[in-house]
Amino acid sequence: MGQIQEQVHAKFKVFVGEPGTDHSLGSLANQVAQFVVENKVAAKSIGIEYLESSKRLIISLGYRDDEPSYPVELSSVSLGKIDISGNDFSALEKAMSDASQQHSNIICHELYVTESNEMLVVFMSHKA
Repeated sequence: MGQIQEQVHAKFKVFVGEPGTDHSLGSLANQVAQFVVENKVAAKSIGIEYLESSKRLIISLGYRDDEPSYPVELSSVSLGKIDISGNDFSALEKAMSDASQQHSNIICHELYVTESNEMLVVFMSHKA
């Protein structure tokens, strides 16, 4: 296992665009992956915000440029409409865990909610 210092980063790139018709990341996923390859950076984290008013996604990529690059891919999985009104989040945790089984080499994840209250999880994975 790596050391925590390898995860520390302070450089960011922002991507903005419309989600796919299925509320997925659409072409933004490829833009992030292409940026990593073309700029030879080591991806460390993602942040995602869905702007309901304009129906656009903002993705921030945290990275380092002082270590070897590796290819990544972003994948979004709909978790459906999950009730988070109470204090029991076990259904959400289970849905996220179940969704993660479809992917390998997950580096990090992020959640976003659409205007119709559909929750999606995005995984950034090392594309080995």
